[in-house]
Amino acid sequence: MNIGVILQARLSSQRLPGKVLRVIANGQPLLAYTLERLAHCQSLKTVIVATSDDSSDDPIEQFCRAHGVNCFRGSLNDVAGRFVAAADQYALDVCVRVNGDSPLIDQHLIDYGVTVFRSGNFDLVTNVFPRSYPKGLSVEVMRVLALHHAYSLMMDDDDREHVTRYFYQHAQFFRIQNFSFARDCSDQQLSVDTTADFKLFETLVSLMDKPHWQYGVEDILALVAHAKGSVK
Repeated sequence: MNIGVILQARLSSQRLPGKVLRVIANGQPLLAYTLERLAHCQSLKTVIVATSDDSSDDPIEQFCRAHGVNCFRGSLNDVAGRFVAAADQYALDVCVRVNGDSPLIDQHLIDYGVTVFRSGNFDLVTNVFPRSYPKGLSVEVMRVLALHHAYSLMMDDDDREHVTRYFYQHAQFFRIQNFSFARDCSDQQLSVDTTADFKLFETLVSLMDKPHWQYGVEDILALVAHAKGSVK
């Protein structure tokens, strides 16, 4: 079974343009952090950055080329179509969806999601249906055949932009398995959508005394509590 992660990234985000290549104080962009964490997954054979074919995303392809990372380019707005095409080009049987604005994604969650996927006959294994993990720690493991099927039925532009929205809105037609955190932390914001989120991430990195990928969910939440306590 060929399992790969498709990391969606673009520079034209509305709330914080250019965020995935925005450099924090130590000189690394967000995308590098996400990729370093994915490199420590035990369950993945392939990592693909899926960006758009719009010229605004040329720097993402250049970054990938410079760092030896697979890069696929497809539609700017039809992200689901971009995923399908990327999965096909790399002959994936299963794809894991990760957002480029999630530099704190816990690779152990991805490995766990893949383990759950392998344990049953599922179309989608997720931790956002319902969400209990913080935003920025979302994991979605999809059977590519199911993604093809869902994509063929997507008529709404929002479905095509948000990739898995169709699965959740038509859950009765798919085999979806959710896994949950020990407590509800769905109100915690660990993805980088705004300038404030970016500054929080910078602060968290500055508080780390070991490689960032060694910090799991509980460790990161403890750092968040410390960072916010310091601000007070």
